[in-house]
Amino acid sequence: MSITPFQVDWPADARAKVMADLQRAELPPAPPHSGWDYGCDADYLAELRRYWLEDFDWDAAQATLNRYPQYRTRIDGVDIHYVHVRGERATSRPLLLTHGWPGSHFEFWDVVEPLAFPSRFGGKAEDAFDLVIPSLPGFGYSGPLHHLVSQRETAALWNRLMTDILGYPAYLAQGGDWGGIVTSWLGLDHKRSLTAIHLNMAPFQAPLPPQNDAEAAWMQASGAAQKRLSGYSHLQMTKPQSLVWMAAGNPLGQAAWIIERFHDWADLRHRAFEDVFSKDFLITNALLYIMPGSFPSAAWYYLGIAKDGGVVLPPGTRCETPTAVAAFPGDTLLPVAPRSRAELAYNITHWTDMPSGGHFAASEEPALFVDDIRKWARVCSP
Repeated sequence: MSITPFQVDWPADARAKVMADLQRAELPPAPPHSGWDYGCDADYLAELRRYWLEDFDWDAAQATLNRYPQYRTRIDGVDIHYVHVRGERATSRPLLLTHGWPGSHFEFWDVVEPLAFPSRFGGKAEDAFDLVIPSLPGFGYSGPLHHLVSQRETAALWNRLMTDILGYPAYLAQGGDWGGIVTSWLGLDHKRSLTAIHLNMAPFQAPLPPQNDAEAAWMQASGAAQKRLSGYSHLQMTKPQSLVWMAAGNPLGQAAWIIERFHDWADLRHRAFEDVFSKDFLITNALLYIMPGSFPSAAWYYLGIAKDGGVVLPPGTRCETPTAVAAFPGDTLLPVAPRSRAELAYNITHWTDMPSGGHFAASEEPALFVDDIRKWARVCSP
């Protein structure tokens, strides 16, 4: 299992093709004044295309993605890309960070230095982590994918990455969205090497009816959110290739599909969308699907949830690995369950009700994210 250093390299001809495809892309009509109600806002997408064609700095984006050391390795026949930043702490304290869809390892860029080098930000060196940030199988530069890899199988790959390849006998893990599911499987299946987990989405559920009024209200709110916002999910869990055919050769269409989720799932109660996510951030993240050609295999990843049997645990099963939950109140897609509900499926040892932030916690509220990680890790580190 060799490790190969890796750098993002976007050749001039590949960039030129994307720009030509952008220039040719049609902007179909949208219902008047519909905004984001029926999908990606037409005016926003037109302005994004103009910015991408005229102002986006490809070299700066590539340099940003190459800011931290990154590598590729092969585990059980799956090519995995990961970032590995060794922190300033005298003894290593490894933390595995796992992203979701439609994000990427780039989601964590604003928290890397504060977590790895806290003394640069007024913190203490003993709070530092060694960070391992892999790209999910079939996402970004983890590929190409030759067979479907589920979230539970991803957890097994991650455990081998941390222990067999990087040599950490014990580690901590954090995740949201797919990362929350992968991290939960790590906690359930690999507790011998996993010290504790931290989630900003706690997906496992016990097969029980609501235990109190708060749980009943959450179930109702969660069901309504899924009905309103999860049409994309049903498609990608059943017929993802149909979406792939439509998106092929259309970087603007791929970006629109991705960016709509960032808009709809973020906490926009007190900030405008562009104050939460810059165009540079959104385009760079989209390019991690477009340039490696991983938009199709990232869509296939949704089929893995059925392969694993879903996230409702069998009766009597519980994730006993010590678990922290950071409850960000503006997650419109997956409202955080009451603690009483989460405790049916997890051994909750740390819980934080956040004042703001949505589905993309590390990108939306990096300071809150870092502070909670530090507090959690001080009492559960290996």
